[in-house]
Amino acid sequence: MRALAALLAMILALANPALAEDRSILVQSTTSTANSGLYDHLLPIFQAESGIQVNVVAVGTGQAIKNARNGDGDVLLVHSREAEEAFVAEGWGVERFDLMYNDFVLVGPEDDPADVAGMTNATNALDKIRRTGSIFASRGDNSGTHAKERALWSDTGSEPQAGEPWYRETGAGMGATLTIATNMGAYTLSDRATWISYGNKGTHRVLVEGDPKLFNQYGVILVNPAKHPRVRSGDGQIFIDWLRSPRGQQAIAAFQVDGQQLFTPNAH
Repeated sequence: MRALAALLAMILALANPALAEDRSILVQSTTSTANSGLYDHLLPIFQAESGIQVNVVAVGTGQAIKNARNGDGDVLLVHSREAEEAFVAEGWGVERFDLMYNDFVLVGPEDDPADVAGMTNATNALDKIRRTGSIFASRGDNSGTHAKERALWSDTGSEPQAGEPWYRETGAGMGATLTIATNMGAYTLSDRATWISYGNKGTHRVLVEGDPKLFNQYGVILVNPAKHPRVRSGDGQIFIDWLRSPRGQQAIAAFQVDGQQLFTPNAH
């Protein structure tokens, strides 16, 4: 896919020499940063200041890491620290940097059949959902959110088993999973940014929040050009440096939806 895109770009550049000066990078990203509208806010600012166009592929963290490992990207921006550190340790990324954070929330229907509203211990809340057989919608897609959910289930000491009727894996992104959860009257785990930005909440609301285990850190990594020589490491590093700079961090902090700040910068 990347090779075909590069070939087309070369053909266009030969046809129009002005295009040869174009600068662009490809970011493999988690869905929450795209679905929340963060990139719509950040990228025009960065492009105006740098002249570099940023193209984003928004998928689950697991898929984003796989794509970057295959060389289909210049920068990786995701939220699963253990997987990110493994990506760097295996030589696929140059260095991992903290960028920003928010948190996860457990959302569910207003009638709350598992009676978890107001709980601040996410592990205990999930255990009550399991014990009452209340429907839970899992992304089931190896995303950062799915990884967090699995870690929380592991802490309960009783992870859901395939085929249990109350546990439904959607195999979809966060927005689609929220739609399924609201239609089924199910509980689900969501990053707060996607939940705030999501427009079809129905009677669903945040029921469990505030547990330190629900902390959600985002990291940014330059794909290693030693592994993939086609990586646009210079412009990719410029983008990373801008995101981590006071200017980029201020732009992240300024992004709001309905008067709510969705991400807190913490690069330094």
